Amino acid sequence: MSQKTVLVTGACGEIGQALVQGLSQQGYRIVTTDLMPLPEAIAGCSSEHVQGDLVYRVKQFYDYDFDVIFHLAASLSSKAEVATEEAHRINVEGTMQLLMLAAFKSERRGRAVKFLFPSSIAAYGFASLDEKRRAGRVKEDDYNTPHTMYGCNKLYCEKLGLYYSRYFGQRHLDPHPPVMCDFRSIRFPGLISAFTLPSGGTSDYGPEMLHHAAQGRPYACFVREDTRISFMAMPDAIKSILALVDARRERLSRTVYNIDAFSLTAGEFRQRALKAFPGAQVTFDPKPRRQGIVDSWPEDIDDAAARRDWGWEPDYDMDRFFDEYFLPEIRKRYKTPK
Repeated sequence: MSQKTVLVTGACGEIGQALVQGLSQQGYRIVTTDLMPLPEAIAGCSSEHVQGDLVYRVKQFYDYDFDVIFHLAASLSSKAEVATEEAHRINVEGTMQLLMLAAFKSERRGRAVKFLFPSSIAAYGFASLDEKRRAGRVKEDDYNTPHTMYGCNKLYCEKLGLYYSRYFGQRHLDPHPPVMCDFRSIRFPGLISAFTLPSGGTSDYGPEMLHHAAQGRPYACFVREDTRISFMAMPDAIKSILALVDARRERLSRTVYNIDAFSLTAGEFRQRALKAFPGAQVTFDPKPRRQGIVDSWPEDIDDAAARRDWGWEPDYDMDRFFDEYFLPEIRKRYKTPK
C-alpha cells in the first residue's frame, strides 16, 4: 500500500504539534503549513513546510495529492473578539478555500479526500447562566447560538463542510454523482497540553493557574471560582482525531461530533494547584468580557454519538489527567520537587 500524504494546517499550534508527532509515528507523509517556522520538536516529522498566510497559499496545494487534510489553523476566541474581520478571513475564508480544494481533488481522483476539522464548544451559546445550568449535558444540535466571532466561524464552517461533502453543485440529485470530499468534525472542549505553554486562550485559565503555581508566581484567575466547563488532555484529542479519520464512512451518522473527558470548576483547578504546590497564590479576578465568553459555553457535553459510531472513549479522567499526565510534566519543566 502506498504511503498516504496529509496536509496539516496550523502545524505550530498546540494541537498541530501533537498531531504531527502522532501522524509521523503512523508513517504518514506530512506536509505542514503555518505562519511560523516549524518548532525543532516536529521539524523532522514534516516532509515539507509551507510558511505563510494560508488564505494566500491554498492555490499552491492544488499541485499536491492529499489523502487527508487536517485543518487546524484558526484565529482563537479571545483574539477573534478583538479583530473580528481578520478572524472571519482566517477562520471562514481559509476553511472554504481548503474545502473547495478537497472537493476538486475528490472529483478528479475518483475517491474522497478526508477533511478533518476541529470545532469547539464555542459553537454553543446560552441566553443566561440559569439556562446553561438547566441544560445539563448538551447534544450537538442543541443551543447552537454562539456568542463569539470564533464560535460563529466554527459553526458556519461545520455547515460549509456539510455542504461541500453532500450538496455542492446539488450533486446528490445526480443518479451517478461525482465523488465529494469526506468532511468530519469534532467539537472539542478546553484542551490542555503538558508539553506546550498556554497561549492565552479563553479556556487556558486552568493550565495557566498550575504553571504559575509550579513557578511560585501568583495568579489572578480571569473567571469566577464556580465557572465550570469540560476539559480534555491533549493525548485524548489526538487519539480522537486519528480515530475519527480511520472510522468507516458508513458507520458515521453525522458530520459533527461532540467528545468529552471531564468537567471541573475553576475552584477545583485551584484546589489541585494548592494540593500539588502548597504555597500557591491563586485568587479570582473575573474579567467581564472573558467571563461572558466562558459563561456561554456548556458545563458538560453529550458525546454519546461519538461513543456509538466510532468507539470514542477518553484515556484520561480527571485524576489520571492531573496525576499521570499534567503535573509530572510541569514539575519536570520547572524542576519542582514532588
